[in-house]
Amino acid sequence: MNLYFISGLGADKRIFSKLKLDKNIKVIHVDWIEPNKNEPLAHYAKRLSQIINLSERFCVIGISFGGMIAVEIAKIYQPHVTIVISSPVESKYLPKMYRLAGRLKLINLVPAWILKASNKISQNYFFGVKSVEEKKLLSQIVADTDPKFLKWAIGSILSWKNNIRPKNLYHIHGTNDKILYSKKAKPNFLIKNGTHFMVYQNASEISGLINDLIIKS
Repeated sequence: MNLYFISGLGADKRIFSKLKLDKNIKVIHVDWIEPNKNEPLAHYAKRLSQIINLSERFCVIGISFGGMIAVEIAKIYQPHVTIVISSPVESKYLPKMYRLAGRLKLINLVPAWILKASNKISQNYFFGVKSVEEKKLLSQIVADTDPKFLKWAIGSILSWKNNIRPKNLYHIHGTNDKILYSKKAKPNFLIKNGTHFMVYQNASEISGLINDLIIKS
């Protein structure tokens, strides 16, 4: 079974490094491509999905911003299983503040470079990182993120429109996610005290869920 991993906003495969998956699962990490100017999220997801081998059975996992991409891919190609982690499945479950910012197009007023200049203390708080190892990884991810891509991605999150829940999709979220959690969303699986960084922090529990959903389905 081919399993395509789509990372969070600006992140890369390091965020998945602690997952331990069944030997029958072949993991393929999807690298970001450069977005076109004013490109809608759905159009970008379709271009990104060109890496997928459609002649073989496959699954898709997306975390955070990558979860929204996974939803858009699932709407087109109907993977065997789609798993969305730390991300809304429908746009109505984005925090109200985000949706308002999207309608007002506030992201257009913010220079790209300033999006990376946030205080490390606030970054650590919102992502829920605590250990020295976690803080170092988050800091590296933020430092390695292209500011122009970051601005486009944030704008895409704020303006995302989707009211479709694709078939064979499972939603995993943490109860202590301070970035993209809505109590109205009703995920299939709730990770108690899970943060926006839980795919790294709670890797053992999430690995078990992924293995069960993919191998046993």
